[in-house]
Amino acid sequence: MKLGDYHKKRDFKKTTEPSGQESDPGLTPLIFVVQKHHASHLHYDFRLAIDGVLKSWAIPKGPSLQPAEKRLAVMTEDHPLEYANFEGVIPQGEYGAGTVEIWDRGTWEPISDLKTWLKTRKLEFVLHGKKLQGVWVLVGFKDEPKNWLLIKKKDILL
Repeated sequence: MKLGDYHKKRDFKKTTEPSGQESDPGLTPLIFVVQKHHASHLHYDFRLAIDGVLKSWAIPKGPSLQPAEKRLAVMTEDHPLEYANFEGVIPQGEYGAGTVEIWDRGTWEPISDLKTWLKTRKLEFVLHGKKLQGVWVLVGFKDEPKNWLLIKKKDILL
């Protein structure tokens, strides 16, 4: 179950986060969301809908619109698609305690093959958000499976 870690880390009697279930991978809308998360440290959670869940990365400094700036993106547990609409306060004592607000959202288009991106450790895609647009790439570290870089590609005017 892709959401096993997500469910284990949360007590849904105490948090208003959606419990959610995996969605049909064939019906997964290609959405993305970036949530500003004031937890123990301020960071941004970047989430892409892939295979019925939101694949998630914590970005300590947030996404950069500058192509020369590479941002660390630490892969976290998969989240249910319903989490894309979550804003609120996760109570103290709960996993991820703090305020969550939606910073950006929209749709995305894969450029990379969605069947092999985890193996190749590279995912290239186009974002259509209010703040984040254009071509982006996530590149995974070879020796640290959870660590990735999020990089904005240079925009080309046609």
